[in-house]
Amino acid sequence: MDKVLILQLLLNTNVLTLIKSISGIRGTLGGKSGENLTPNDIVAFTAGFAQIIKSRYASATIITGRDGRNSGPMVQSLVNATLIAMGINVLDADLTTTPSLAMAIMHQKAHGGVMVTASHNPMEWNALKFMNGEGEFIDNATGQEVLRLSSNPIEYVVSDHIGSIIPLKDSIAGHIQAILKLPLVDTALVKSKKFVIVVDAINSTGSIAVPPLLEKLGCECILINGEINGSFAHNPEPLPEHLASLSKAVLKHKANLGIVVDPDVDRLAFVCEDGEPFGEEYTLVAVADYITSKQKGNTVSNLSSTQALKDITLKHGGQYFPSAVGEVNVVEKMKQVEAVIGGEGNGGIIYPALHYGRDAMVGIALFLTHLAEYGKTCSFLRSEYPNYEISKNKIELTYKKDMDTILARLKEKYSQHPVNTEDGVRIDIGQDWIHLRQSNTEPIIRIYAESNSKVVADNLAKKIINDIRQIQQELKE
Repeated sequence: MDKVLILQLLLNTNVLTLIKSISGIRGTLGGKSGENLTPNDIVAFTAGFAQIIKSRYASATIITGRDGRNSGPMVQSLVNATLIAMGINVLDADLTTTPSLAMAIMHQKAHGGVMVTASHNPMEWNALKFMNGEGEFIDNATGQEVLRLSSNPIEYVVSDHIGSIIPLKDSIAGHIQAILKLPLVDTALVKSKKFVIVVDAINSTGSIAVPPLLEKLGCECILINGEINGSFAHNPEPLPEHLASLSKAVLKHKANLGIVVDPDVDRLAFVCEDGEPFGEEYTLVAVADYITSKQKGNTVSNLSSTQALKDITLKHGGQYFPSAVGEVNVVEKMKQVEAVIGGEGNGGIIYPALHYGRDAMVGIALFLTHLAEYGKTCSFLRSEYPNYEISKNKIELTYKKDMDTILARLKEKYSQHPVNTEDGVRIDIGQDWIHLRQSNTEPIIRIYAESNSKVVADNLAKKIINDIRQIQQELKE
């Protein structure tokens, strides 16, 4: 838990929350400062980040952007105003995607970035995601410094040193252009297949990012939930249970593929031509299969991701390495082992040949090239991969202080099996595994279990959930 910076969790689900973690400053809008994401909190955390940037650069530029939430304009305007009031120049990308903002930082040689997005969280949430001058999320040490500085009085510049705000209108176009230049994206091959693709943009910036990319790749794009109105048509997390409308649209239009992204377009999932989900865990598996078949190398995913990635990596002669959960942790491990592809089993593709960040758009281009080269349907491609089943569950963490006790007791109870405590507790039972950890983004414990049988995976997860509830009950007595 040393890399998770959760300083405060209000754990009654009926109470609004503010979570400060390795994944950014995230919370629900409104309420009291310090408990929810309020204007005061937005200014304080932005100012903390700004102080770090100012300490490193005499004259600094930060790029800001937002997803399609209705709170986005208000939050971004507060971020922009705080930055210029501290003497930092702002390039305002407005509606964009998280990976597009990352790419823009590199292209513009900016000194950092702030993306206003709560990613997969419901629309009442928003967040500040801070990036460094390489377009990567800030590391643990910098995150701790942001939190420390956010509690200090803010020192603003005098009027003649106020920064400027300049619109940046081409962040997505520049991102697409960079993707199409990648050697392993075969635009001509994809165009020759004339794919018909349904895209669920979940009423956010995927609607202005994914269709232009598909157009450049010669695909016919049918867009659903394309209006950016701040009201998501369904739960924005791209899980199978949220893909019913996409599956119906794929069948209705006799499409070759369905694509769904999350609100800031860094997570990616597919629906096959038969209306069945490809499986978000297998987004990374399929892209890694393609990459490592062309370029022998290592792969990385987090401890909660399917072991199918390890199987594919070994098949192509590479080595697989696990990391703690969280994009920053995956990137750190990828750099250590010089991985050619990596990511997270939630549909997050990190392709270092482009940049070190989860990127649904580069994932789409690489997957379509893979599918075009494969020459058969999406469902046939899915059948080529090891068929593991993951049971994904979560329960409320009644009190944060209980977490260490819960982990310690479970580690002791299952000590006869290999146990990894790098991030929570992961227990390997033969070919099966269970991983439980405190979420970086929600006041919950996540429990993942994997087996080649859905029934076995579900039962493993239920067993751990019952263990946790029993420990929680004992701690109350």
